[in-house]
Amino acid sequence: MTLSVVDITPNIASEVRATKAELFGGDHSEALRDLLERRGVLVFPRIGLSDDEQIEFTKTLGTFAPERTGEQVYSVTLDTTINQLADYLKGSLYWHIDGTMNEVPIRASLLSSKVVCADGTGDTEFANTYAAYDALEDADKEALESLRVMHSAWNTLFYYEPEPSFTTLRTMMAIGDRELPLVWNHRSGRKSLVLGCTARHVVDMDFRRSIELLVRLREWATRPEFVYRHSWSAGDLVIWDNTGTMHRATPYDPASGRLLHRTKLEGEEAFR
Repeated sequence: MTLSVVDITPNIASEVRATKAELFGGDHSEALRDLLERRGVLVFPRIGLSDDEQIEFTKTLGTFAPERTGEQVYSVTLDTTINQLADYLKGSLYWHIDGTMNEVPIRASLLSSKVVCADGTGDTEFANTYAAYDALEDADKEALESLRVMHSAWNTLFYYEPEPSFTTLRTMMAIGDRELPLVWNHRSGRKSLVLGCTARHVVDMDFRRSIELLVRLREWATRPEFVYRHSWSAGDLVIWDNTGTMHRATPYDPASGRLLHRTKLEGEEAFR
């Protein structure tokens, strides 16, 4: 049985049409994994998975990754009455890769839409960092190859709270820092850029030149030809390859009720 797949844009995102039975059987698992790596984002419009079904489907694609708290399904919302740590998700409004503080970042995330914003806000954008790297000039690729970047969870804090309290800063700093390659050399032979709001500075580079480079590359990697913007409908499922894309939510009112449920796949490859 062949899946119905339509590419949404030339460089990123494909729409997949399949029944739940086709997905849960696992017959298409390898094809979906390959498609996810090639396209970065897979969209299953209005498939309407329950939490149990989402967990079941996630497990067909790889090793299921529970949350640090042990939860299997995470509520993505800015509403603190639903998620007590929702304030931490303010950083999700800026381009990022999940797990830059980990030696092995998660392989992929799956988001199911439960409640959408009535005013049409709260989209999610994805940028293909494989395609962005491939499109660079050869001279740029050579110059970037050996560069290392210090990533810090607390760097994201200054995006949404420019004057944090000392207590808040120390809490975020406790999450840690990690030095990562600017260019990720994947075991597949492909390369992608490692950027986002956790990227603090390029190691051993003048501060001003470092900021200029990181901003220039972020602007490059998020050009329209590398980006897919998903406008949510209730029941949509979106999967993205966390090793080859950045993502961000577009601004929305925390009181809007917007709610997505997330499951994850364990990482399979360390940054190198």
